[in-house]
Amino acid sequence: MRIMEGRAGVVTGAAGGIGRACALGYAEAGARVVVSDLAARRDEGEETVRLVREAGGEALFVAADVASEADQEALVAACVQAWGTLDYALNNAGVEHQASLVEMEEKDFDRVLEINLKGVWLGLKHQLRQMRLQGHGAIVNTSSLAGLVSPPLLGAYVASKHGVVGLTKTAAVENADLEIRVNAICPASIRTPLMDVLTPDQLELWVSRMAIKRLGEPSEVADVAVWLSSDKASFVTGVAVPVDAGASAM
Repeated sequence: MRIMEGRAGVVTGAAGGIGRACALGYAEAGARVVVSDLAARRDEGEETVRLVREAGGEALFVAADVASEADQEALVAACVQAWGTLDYALNNAGVEHQASLVEMEEKDFDRVLEINLKGVWLGLKHQLRQMRLQGHGAIVNTSSLAGLVSPPLLGAYVASKHGVVGLTKTAAVENADLEIRVNAICPASIRTPLMDVLTPDQLELWVSRMAIKRLGEPSEVADVAVWLSSDKASFVTGVAVPVDAGASAM
């Protein structure tokens, strides 16, 4: 169903994994997509663009560091320049770091918060400015199951993803009367390269914590992000939607 027909927007962290799947999901729903990731991942980002175009969609790649305000502003400008509007945005770029709170280095804590939390704030800042000018828009922020619960050894990640949920709620309340909706998705245990580092025993443990005993597919996250961005979710704002096979319910 092409529920995003004719719309245009940006997806950060779109060189692979969930971001790539979401870029494809938006395109399949009829939207035009600015695919964004770090300059160092241009080749992978251009591959996402190729896949979108191969599927009959329109896309372009724009390199951006989400922790840079200048890059975030330029990313929005690139979408508006290409297609005259910014109808949706998915703030998806993020990193993870594993360490106990007492063993974590300050630089690692700062890096996770800078990308995962400050990056979402900077995205919201410039996306909302454009959407306010237009009088409409929908934003989805990628949080995590770790934005709802607190697994051990992920203190910085947990703090950043809880923060994303908080920013989402604030942005939703501040912009609800401007025809702008802001929501978050909270994926868990999705089949991405991040899961490749797990041993079979670790993977089995992750799956055992979910009601549906399998890994999720990136496309299953994309389906939720696209729906939240569309008019099908016109009465939904300020929520953090678990895409977690029931893990948050157990």
